[in-house]
Amino acid sequence: MNFYIVDVFAEAKYAGNQLAVFFGEGVSSLSDEEMLEIAQEINYSETTFIRSEGMVDGGYDVRIFTPSKELPFAGHPTLGTAYIIQREMIKKPVDQVVLNLGVGQIPVTWSNGNTDQELLWMRPSNPVFYNCLNPADVAPVLGLEMADFDDNFPIQEVSTGIPFLIVPLKNQRALKQAKVNLDHYGEFIKNTNAKEIFVFCPEPYDMENDISARMFAPALGIAEDPATGSANSCLAGYLVHNSYYNRDEINVRVEQGYEINRPSLLFLKAQKVGDEIDVMVGGKVVAIAKGEWLN
Repeated sequence: MNFYIVDVFAEAKYAGNQLAVFFGEGVSSLSDEEMLEIAQEINYSETTFIRSEGMVDGGYDVRIFTPSKELPFAGHPTLGTAYIIQREMIKKPVDQVVLNLGVGQIPVTWSNGNTDQELLWMRPSNPVFYNCLNPADVAPVLGLEMADFDDNFPIQEVSTGIPFLIVPLKNQRALKQAKVNLDHYGEFIKNTNAKEIFVFCPEPYDMENDISARMFAPALGIAEDPATGSANSCLAGYLVHNSYYNRDEINVRVEQGYEINRPSLLFLKAQKVGDEIDVMVGGKVVAIAKGEWLN
């Protein structure tokens, strides 16, 4: 099998979120257990396996694994895998690559010209909004005070394929202070749909951007993720659903990963279309390495 390592949602090498992508003749014969073992060996937040040599029903069959389990959808693996399909399998510019994932078909498009420096955009499933939680229940999980939460907006479970708990904070000080207390976390997630926690605030490091964010996923074996497309797709829907900017359409830039020295940048677009919210998540992909996986 061949593999590539790419950085996704990265403005330069050695930033963003790392991804290993496996493709080639041997991938289709891997068992679920073997794919999980490889993901554990790589030990990135996600590893993907392109299971089809060509298109199936207009898309490419792709499986996504964390070091602990398979996921039906994840953001940076979607963009990074589409990048490798275009670059290594199709080998020519295309307007769109469709991935057949556990949640269904997810299209990825290029902003202009299909070059390494262009933005890739994915369109996840429309967000679904679940329960709103009490800040008093969330505060001990994150080691925060009640005053750290932005009480103008709810703490809410949102999903575009994987549910996340979206937590609005007042400022960057609170964002930096957030730290998961594993004892409280273990009890907390027994009663929630979302096992992963996404905190954000309106104070960016770079004033060209709009939001700073962090994502904690101990249940997936990920203490903190440097760039999370699936969580940001939920955030995009949340911002529109809860009128965070007092409008039905957003176009924002989100920083993530600064606290763990993997600065990342994600571009979010969302708008109300009838009773649904249409979401797009974009970012750059940077190739780092390629090689052959030995049997």
